Amino acid sequence: MRLIHKATNRVLLGNLAWCDSFFSRLRGLMFRRALGESEGIVLVEKRESRLDTSIHMLFMSFSIATVWLDSKFRVVDVCLAKPWRPFYASRAPAQYVVEASPSLLEKISIGDELIFEK
Repeated sequence: MRLIHKATNRVLLGNLAWCDSFFSRLRGLMFRRALGESEGIVLVEKRESRLDTSIHMLFMSFSIATVWLDSKFRVVDVCLAKPWRPFYASRAPAQYVVEASPSLLEKISIGDELIFEK
């Protein structure tokens, strides 16, 4: 799956894993040693929520870009999540969380619309 910036039609991530099961969301990127510049994961929830889309960075050895999207795929919050922090949550309800290389934060802003493409 790919992540595309709607306004510019620019491919932001070329190798994106869709995590919509409980166990795939629970594992996330834990225990990975690295993440390539063009890869990431999308944690998918059933509804918009601040609590359900919160993340932890336990058992992580590197920082990641974290991007929260609402049900219409609009960016509602972003942050650089650092290893071994217990809790990160978006400022607004979200349904999707993209976790990727920190360089992603240079390519998007709050309010941008993104597209997931197979």
